[in-house]
Amino acid sequence: MEDSNKLSFFFLGLGLGVAVGVLFAPKSGAETREFLRTKAGEGTDYLKQRGEELRESATDAIDRGKQAIRRQKENLSAAVEAGKQAYREATSSPAD
Repeated sequence: MEDSNKLSFFFLGLGLGVAVGVLFAPKSGAETREFLRTKAGEGTDYLKQRGEELRESATDAIDRGKQAIRRQKENLSAAVEAGKQAYREATSSPAD
């Protein structure tokens, strides 16, 4: 089939689809635009709410991560200090 023939069938189908859509539209243009505007507003509100929830969740996860790192740092510092103290005690005590 030739490319120009395919293209003409495409445009014929497109035109028929538009015509059928206009003839069988359930609402007038103004009603449809208002419906779409309302749904777009609802979608925007939903995305804002979801974004806030995700931001709070991420903030909580970051805080938990910071606390875990702080605890690990404290544990490591305590272990290093204990190692230093053990070394001091081992080197300062008289040899048997």
